[in-house]
Amino acid sequence: MKILKTVLVVVGLVLIAIGLYNAFVPQQVVDIGPLEVSAKEGLSNQTIAMIALGVLALLAGAFMRPRT
Repeated sequence: MKILKTVLVVVGLVLIAIGLYNAFVPQQVVDIGPLEVSAKEGLSNQTIAMIALGVLALLAGAFMRPRT
């Protein structure tokens, strides 16, 4: 159970970090000579789902109790 708890916490943190990175860091779309166009997607459905799953995994790992 201790290993599962650790894995859930780590996976939760990684999913939250990737979701926040995708939401707030602009992605390079076109680079033609001196012209560079970048776009910021913002909060897409995939980004929101990734952050939500990360929070759920983090909470599940944090509040998991050992079996008695």
